[in-house]
Order: sequence, then structure tokens, then C-alpha cells
Amino acid sequence: MLETVKALTTEYDMLPWGGKVLCAVSGGADSICLLHLLHSLSAEGGFQVAAAHYHHGMRGEAADGDAAFVEHFCKERNIPCVVERGDVYGEATRRGLGVEETGRELRYEFLRRTAEQLGCDRIATAHNADDNLETLLLHLTRGAGLHGLAGIPPRRGDLVRPLLTTPRADIEAYLEEHHLAHVEDCTNTDERYARNRLRRQVIPVLRELNPRLTERSVETMGYLRADNDYLNAQAAMACSHARWAEDDLVIEAHYIAELPAAIAPRAARRLLEMTGDGNTDCSAAHLKAVVDLAVGDDPSAVAFLPNGRLAQRVYKELLITTQSDNPAMTPCPLNTDGETAPEGTDWRCSCRAVTCPPKEQQKPNAWYLSQEVQGSLVLRPRQTGDELALPGRDTKTLKKWMIDEKIPRRDRDRIPVLADERGVLAAAGLGPHRDRMAQPGQPAWEVVFWKER
Repeated sequence: MLETVKALTTEYDMLPWGGKVLCAVSGGADSICLLHLLHSLSAEGGFQVAAAHYHHGMRGEAADGDAAFVEHFCKERNIPCVVERGDVYGEATRRGLGVEETGRELRYEFLRRTAEQLGCDRIATAHNADDNLETLLLHLTRGAGLHGLAGIPPRRGDLVRPLLTTPRADIEAYLEEHHLAHVEDCTNTDERYARNRLRRQVIPVLRELNPRLTERSVETMGYLRADNDYLNAQAAMACSHARWAEDDLVIEAHYIAELPAAIAPRAARRLLEMTGDGNTDCSAAHLKAVVDLAVGDDPSAVAFLPNGRLAQRVYKELLITTQSDNPAMTPCPLNTDGETAPEGTDWRCSCRAVTCPPKEQQKPNAWYLSQEVQGSLVLRPRQTGDELALPGRDTKTLKKWMIDEKIPRRDRDRIPVLADERGVLAAAGLGPHRDRMAQPGQPAWEVVFWKER
């Protein structure tokens, strides 16, 4: 098992030397195995480990016990641990989503927020090879293309899955070998959930046909993932011809129209990802509509897409744009001893008073700003004439910085600017003003910006 994990983590650079990994820990067998394994490898691998447990506010005392178990497990091993409680049922009602989907969204929002606050380079989850087999079968029953049949990716950005090629049987053997206790989630046996029915009814039959079902599925999904990655790379190459024109992404239509049928929809998806922080909720029908615009001869055709976006043919060019501008964020005072969540933006900010540490001890995701301010600190949208001098770079207006960083115009008034009466101290996603930074040993505001997903 150890060699399997080392091979996967090395191939996908999951455990960065000198970095920190946040391990999502439910208390179940898989996550306890992962946390123990990462903790054991941390000294040799030159990285640090922290744990995060999300209490969904469900299952009553059982969930309270899970949280207490995780905290005790981490305390025994001196592993930093963050526990947060949510209200999945209430939030599901507010978001208009199902309980499962809401729980997953809240859990990942918590993990991202915690990773930012702790300065973690990776977020590790305990998906294993049997989870991936179940995912493959679910996608197969619902209908899926190559992307879905490739299963769960081992890595997506900073999200990594070190156990993805490890069968559940090996995980159970590891727990027994190291005498590790874990908790059991009673919902794992509830056959009202499709995944549990697959796990308890379907997979045992398939395993009778092939006792090495899990191992063979790992190999198959690896082949499919390689094919999928190649096709996506071809699509990305075509999309490299796209350019930004203010808030519109523009590409000559023939770059999409001339692509093979297996690649053109992927290029359409790539274009949409480029306009929306890497995410897209588009269906196959939406992607086909974009491709049809590129192939067609109507010089002014339009395709309406989710999340307020649209694709438009303008003579020989294809534009990806928005149907209307987003409202600007609402200015608000900065909480200098905690978090601030301005309305009208996905950005969040935490602040606390510290003594500015030496550069080698500063958190990589934090800015240390001088406490010598004029008036109150506020988070507000950009204003005409705002200037920002990033460390080691020229002074420019915020508008010019945002254009140079290819931030779509529709998003520019939703980016929080930290300011006082003298002007800008920092801008989320861009950086601090070099003249407003504290020097080591001086009183400072430790400021961290992050964006909720």
C-alpha cells in the first residue's frame, strides 16, 4: 500500500516539500488511514500536516462523537485540527438544493477557507479506489462521456487524493496493522442512496465475476484519463488563440469550427471555463450550441448559457460574454479582529493585530500591513483614481492592474479594496501596496483574502 501511495503522490506532486497539507478527516476508516499515513510520511517528505473536520449538524449525538473522536486523535499526535459546525438542513433550504449537494458544497467551502487561513498548499481527501469504481458505475448508469468514465481525478488544482489507487481492503489492513480506531457513519448502510446500493448489491456480484475488479478498474480509468487529458490538451491548444477584449473573450470562429467532433465541445467548455474561474455548469446541449455558432453562417446568432453568460457570433468571431453586469460589492468596515464578509462579492477577509514576523516566517498567503493608518479601515469597490504599487513593480491605477491581469470588467467592482482615508492598502487577488507594508518587528495587520467557491 505504501508504495502505491508514494507512486501516486509523486506522479501528481501531491505532497510539496516545504509545504503544508490540509487533510479532510471525517473520522471514518479512509480518512483516519490517510491522516495517519500523511503524518507518518511528513518528516521524510519535508511537509507539514493539519486536519479539518466539518460537523454537518446532522445525525445528532453520533456526529458530536465523530467530531470529538477526530479532535482527540489529532491531539494525541500533536496534529493541528480545525473543527467547524454547519447547518446543512437550513442551508439546503436557503440555497434551494438537496441535502447531499449542500453538504458537499459546505464541506469544500470550509476546506478551502481553512486551507487559506492555515497557509496550506494542498487539500487532501480520502477517496480510494473503491470509491472511484462506484463513481465510474454511477456515471455509466446515468450516461457519461469519456470525462465521466475517467472517474475521479487524482488531482485538481490544490485538491489531491493520495489514496485514489488504494483498494478499501488495503486501507482496512493498514488500520488493523497500526491498531487505529475509527468511527462508522450509519448512513453508509442506508440503501436509499444509490452509491450504497451499488456498494452492497451490485459490486459484490461483479466481484464474483472478477475478484480483482477494483484493481482492473484502476487500470481502465487510468487509460481513459490519459485519453481524456490528451483530447483536452488539443482543445486547450485551440483556445490559446482566444484574447480578452475588455470583459469579452474573443476567438476567431474557425479555430473551433475546424476541430474534430471529439475536440470541439471540449474547446467550447474550455472557453467557458476561462470566463468563470475554471468552473462551468454547462450541459452537452450548451456546448453543442456554442460549437454550432462557430460552425454556422449566421453572423449575429446567440446562445444563452447558465450563470448569466452567453455566446455570440459576430461575423467571423465568437464572443463569450455576460448578459448583464454584476452589481458592485457593498462597502463595509474591516473587522480587525476576525473575519469580514462584504455583501455583493465572493471574497472574504480575515484580519488580526500582530508583530510583523521576519520574511522567512511570514505566511505565504498573508499580507502584513502597517498599523499606521488614517481614519478607519474599510473594504470597498475600486474608485476612480485608485493607485496600487505592488512590491517590486510599477505604480498603476487599479483599473490598469485589472486590465493587465485580464480580470473581466463585470467582476472588477466586486473585488474588495482595503483602504483608509489616505488611499489603497491592498486589493484582493492583486496584492498589497508596497508603501503600506509593515517591516519585521513593527505592529502590523495580518490580512488574508480568500474567495469562497
